[in-house]
Amino acid sequence: MAKVGVLVVRAAGINCDQETMHAWRLAGAEPKLVQVNELIRSPELLEGVQVLTIPGGFSYGDDIAAGKILANRFAHHLTDSLRDFIASGKLVLGICNGFQVLVRMGLLPGGVLTSGCLSLAFNSSARFEDRWVRLRVETERCVFLRRLEKQWEAPVAHAEGRLLVDSEATLAGLRRAGHVALTYVDADGRSGDYPVNPNGSVEGIAGLTDKTGQVLGLMPHPERHVDRTQHPLWTRSSAEGPADGLGVFLSAVESLR
Repeated sequence: MAKVGVLVVRAAGINCDQETMHAWRLAGAEPKLVQVNELIRSPELLEGVQVLTIPGGFSYGDDIAAGKILANRFAHHLTDSLRDFIASGKLVLGICNGFQVLVRMGLLPGGVLTSGCLSLAFNSSARFEDRWVRLRVETERCVFLRRLEKQWEAPVAHAEGRLLVDSEATLAGLRRAGHVALTYVDADGRSGDYPVNPNGSVEGIAGLTDKTGQVLGLMPHPERHVDRTQHPLWTRSSAEGPADGLGVFLSAVESLR
């Protein structure tokens, strides 16, 4: 059986590309690193793979706003290609800075019609947050989350991860349409304030999916929890099986086979 092909996008300032490549390999996929300029010149590269991934980091130094410049490049040069990519049943994953890109280009939560209704702003703490968080899966639609437990853990590392909406109507629409993929919770599975919610996101939203479930954007870093020894309390755990974060990548690969 042929391996699932994955493109991992590289741009100036992105710094989680190698960890993301490693995670895809562990999941049994065949990742290829592609510089964004090469993808813009040759969008047909998307035809030979099943997944596009935008990893974390600080693309273009997060000038203007986190992910804004890379989002504009995608929106201006690759919008039609990405729509065709998703329409053909393929998957898109945006992690941290990649999530910011997907939101700012309008691919999340539901395309250009919702662009501008929500954004990712500076954390409520007004500082960079680097800590482990617990997440709750809020939807069965998203293919990236099907192998995960209802609650799982991963680290966050960002300064602009606070999801904001322009109105209560937009927030209700996100819930009603099933776009909320992940929320921050405590050890008892309850929503809470800082540090349970590390950035102050409305209703503790940590990740969004589109109407197809084929696109996932999340602020936490699943690629940093693909081995159980990466968790700070791993010696106290009796859990077996794949590490939590690896489940994101395994879910995607299995859905495409």
